[in-house]
Formats: sequence, C-alpha cells, structure tokens
Amino acid sequence: MTELWVFGYGSLIWRPDFPYIERSAARLIGAHRALCVYSWVHRGTRSHPGLVLGLDRGGACRGVGFRVAPEAWEEVLAYLREREQVTAVYIEQMREARLADGRLRQMLTFVVDRSHVQYAGKLDEETQFSLVTSATGRSGANRDYVINTAAHLKELGMPDARLERLASRLKALDTATTLTRRGGGDAALRAADRR
Repeated sequence: MTELWVFGYGSLIWRPDFPYIERSAARLIGAHRALCVYSWVHRGTRSHPGLVLGLDRGGACRGVGFRVAPEAWEEVLAYLREREQVTAVYIEQMREARLADGRLRQMLTFVVDRSHVQYAGKLDEETQFSLVTSATGRSGANRDYVINTAAHLKELGMPDARLERLASRLKALDTATTLTRRGGGDAALRAADRR
C-alpha cells in the first residue's frame, strides 16, 4: 500500500483527531450512512443505549477522505481502532471511494457488522428520537452528536435529510425544555413533541 486514506462519514468528518496531509470530499458506493448502531460507550450505556452512525450495506455515502502520511499510519490505525472498535461493532474494510477531483482511492472504512448485538437495523424516527433524546456516554450527550453531525454535513454541502429532521426535533425539544424551566413553555414542549 503506497498511501492510506480514511473515509469519514460521521463524527470523523468534524472531529478526526488524527494527523492527515490531505482532506477531500469523497463518495463511496455500496454503503450508506445510517443511525444503525446502539452505542454502549461513547453516546450511551448498555442499560441506556444511544444511537450512532454506521455504514450499512446498499446505496451510496458522501463523506470525507483523509490521506495519512506513511510515517503516521501505525499511530493513526491504532487511534482509529481504539476510537471506533471499542466493542468491535464495525468491520474494517478497504473500499473504493471517488474524491471530489475524480480520483479513485482505496479507503479504510468502518462498516457495521450486521451480526453484532449492537446492530440496530433500520429504526423508525420515533424510536431513534426516543433513544437519542436522553442517552449519554463517555463522549457526551447523544443528541449533541446527532445535532453536530447534521450541522457539519450541511455545512460541507452534503446534507442528510433524515439526520437533519431528527436534529431539528432535538433542537426544538431543547428549546422547549429551556422555556418550560423558565415557566410558560408547555405549549412549546407540546409543539416539539409533535415534530
């Protein structure tokens, strides 16, 4: 392997936390981004799981490719495995992705293991909302993860409609909760619940 590329599709996009020498928008065919992983560590616990993104089979995914310098490969791989593979819910695969300038590159991806107990599958929006609303893990509140990821995807010109809809509901709930604490926000809370 002459170069190592890493494909980011969730929080790696906005918080890679590893050194890279090139960054580019990228498109991967054959897998799509989905809130399909129960989070027992970073955004939830075993008793109160959150939901995080995974690459699930079928479709396509717009994300970000990061090229890592050869001298940093070992360090970056160790970091990514520690971050992404806490419970071994992902399968590491080299997959082809197209960069914004048209180049095709093999990229390290973390594809969800559908046989893993944490694979949530395709959940309806109400179930997602219910899980994400109050789950918190080692890396913080699950709602913050969803809101931040949706915002960064939109900012990069690769909006995810389902994630944005969920993020909007979460922000509305936060606003309604703040108003209720101040007194007089019951109507706002009911409105957020209907979204």
